Amino acid sequence: MNNIELNKIYCESNLDTMANMPDNFIDLVITSPPYDNLRDYKGYSFDFESIAKELYRVIKEGGVVVWIVGDSTIDGSESGTSFKQALYFKECGFNLHDTMIYNRVSPFPDSIRYHQSFEYMFVLSKGKPKTFNGLRENKSKKSFTSKNTTTYRNKDGTTKKLNKKAQERLKKSLNDKTKLMSNIWKISAGFGVSTVDKVAFNHPAIFPEKLAANHIVSWSNENDLVYDPFMGSGTTAKMAHIYKRNWIGSDLSKEYVDIANKRLKPYLTQTTLF
Repeated sequence: MNNIELNKIYCESNLDTMANMPDNFIDLVITSPPYDNLRDYKGYSFDFESIAKELYRVIKEGGVVVWIVGDSTIDGSESGTSFKQALYFKECGFNLHDTMIYNRVSPFPDSIRYHQSFEYMFVLSKGKPKTFNGLRENKSKKSFTSKNTTTYRNKDGTTKKLNKKAQERLKKSLNDKTKLMSNIWKISAGFGVSTVDKVAFNHPAIFPEKLAANHIVSWSNENDLVYDPFMGSGTTAKMAHIYKRNWIGSDLSKEYVDIANKRLKPYLTQTTLF
């Protein structure tokens, strides 16, 4: 457990990879696992509960796991698998720090229900997150501002005046030309949009580089260690490298590992030993 090679994708079960990691080793996990058999991943399956327990062991105190999932619809009813997984992570000891939404912008065919255009991004933390580099965006001209910003509602419905420090923070926020982004991220996806790396689309399901980049910047700092237990086409690795983080990946499929390595080759110059 003291010879883990960084900046490498391990062609093996993520449980085997994590078995070689010491406790409290990883700063950030970003992954989108195969869920509800919505894609055929060469027939591979995974032991979710064992993986959740191992992720809790290897993540550092204050570390974060970003678990990006959705639900299939079976016999007219959504499976609810995503919620079951989020609750199980809590049983393992994680805090459900935030339930974010990835609003996937891409064309959809008509159906008997509204277009399914989002996935959940469960942000799970081991204790209080040690890093939060909040992303900001410009305020629109129509941004809401209340005329009465010095009070708030108590639990019983009565109003109470903000203390002086809270009023100063609020005033600064209202005068700022930017604002903290919301937890709903609208990101375009699809061929030629998720990435410019054509080889990546040989994988059946990739997520946009912007999505991985935003989480890497938000929950980690330079030289931190990022892990993707379902590395797939290598998106997490590429963006971790670009933003000067170390990384490790796991994937059972040699075909997918080959795709990811081919994609990463132009960007990587060296590997490091822990």
